Amino acid sequence: ALRARALNGMGEYALTRALVQDIDTADWSTDLTSEALIAYLASGDVTGACPSVRLQGSVREDGEWQMLQAICNAYAGESALAAAQLDRALGRGIAPRIDVLLARRFAGAAGRGQRAVEIEWDEVEELAPWRFALATSLGEAVPEDLLNSALTARGGAYYARSGALLPMLPAVQRARFAGRAARDGILSSDAMVDLYSEVYADPAATGDAAQNAVTLREAYLAAEPSTRIAAMQQLWGAGNALGGGDGYGARVLTAYAAARIPADAALADEAGDLIAAMLTAGLDRDALAWRGVVKDGSLGWALIVLSAPRSNGVGQGAVESFISDDDSTGSRKSAFLVAGLAGLGRLNAGDSRALADNLGIDLARQTRWSRAIARAADVGNPALVALLAGLGMQGSSWQQMTPLHLFHITSALNRVGMGAEARMIAAEAVARG
Repeated sequence: ALRARALNGMGEYALTRALVQDIDTADWSTDLTSEALIAYLASGDVTGACPSVRLQGSVREDGEWQMLQAICNAYAGESALAAAQLDRALGRGIAPRIDVLLARRFAGAAGRGQRAVEIEWDEVEELAPWRFALATSLGEAVPEDLLNSALTARGGAYYARSGALLPMLPAVQRARFAGRAARDGILSSDAMVDLYSEVYADPAATGDAAQNAVTLREAYLAAEPSTRIAAMQQLWGAGNALGGGDGYGARVLTAYAAARIPADAALADEAGDLIAAMLTAGLDRDALAWRGVVKDGSLGWALIVLSAPRSNGVGQGAVESFISDDDSTGSRKSAFLVAGLAGLGRLNAGDSRALADNLGIDLARQTRWSRAIARAADVGNPALVALLAGLGMQGSSWQQMTPLHLFHITSALNRVGMGAEARMIAAEAVARG
């Protein structure tokens, strides 16, 4: 149950579903059942929960459980019983009217004899996972104002992470959610390219998604590198819908297109953005091709010295050059660079202390969490280090990430043989700032 909860918390609903399906339904605890239901709804597999719902019977009495019981009865061939249960649910008000109407429509799809159901959204003030799951499964359009409000509200990541992978939605609709899902690590660069390839191949596709698909094709296939870079820049600046809030989702989308650009001194000014895109897909060796092109102290240089598999160390002067040119808010990029290099052991102790002092950060400060992750690294426990690293990066936005956390995360991961992960986390921190 704890593993299922952790996966759900990360938005990995398909993995949660796979996890619970490996356990006999008769052995599910109440907590595991609750997490499984979250995953089944989020992945659009409403009836996937039926074995547990029918087996566990009246273990729960809430409205959602009773509606699920009715739906599962309908799909087990007991349509009359299901209709009666949903009539009672509507009459007794065990759940909001819209929820029961959606359940009625869903149950009615199981067989004959169900009444026509008109879905009425007029008085609905907010979206909920139940409404989103059943409406999308039924092909019932969710009102734009409800969906937009849900996506921008606290907890809106749920709808992006779920919607990006719902197989019943056409690609042009999934694209709406893809940027945020990619930013959150739910969609890889390959998955993003596949999605926009579907959009491009759909002759009926219109709107921003269709235009972005055309632009992505230009980023891959244009004859001149400058034209391909211009197409990528257009995607990077396409706004929140594509970029996933801070634009990072667009970097994920263009990772392999960026890797196809030849390392050329004439393109050195664009190297930082190109390398940032490459590293979203872990393409550190492609990034290394730019080592002889980028200027010491530039963004491209910073990303390379963090992500390179091997390093002879970094001098204080080049880092100071980066700091002097850093225009990020609160010099966050500089602070992350120093913390990442120190955590990876690529700055000597004296230089890291001096640079940290100049930036006003204290990498020596200890907390219960920092002591725990350091101890896990001391005893060579990579699983616990990874878990504590994830705990240290919890927050409602990237802005809550701190240089102190980055230092301890990269140091601990590097010490337990997870250097590649440490390097990519450090590079991402500097790229996002």
